Amino acid sequence: MAEGAGKYDYEATMVRLSTKAVGVMVIVFGGDRGHGFSMQSDNPKFLKAVPDILRSMADQIEQDMKNMS
Repeated sequence: MAEGAGKYDYEATMVRLSTKAVGVMVIVFGGDRGHGFSMQSDNPKFLKAVPDILRSMADQIEQDMKNMS
């Protein structure tokens, strides 16, 4: 697991604060600092849920791609 600030930690902080979220994940493709991600939460339940959240997102993306064919 990545610890500490990610490449896009500032942007993740802005999203978390502006949305008053418990946690955020920011994934950037081809940004000004290259590909990267930042994730923030002080709630252990959110952090434990991240793998399931990402699996669900991947499943949804795969299904959407199949539907586009």
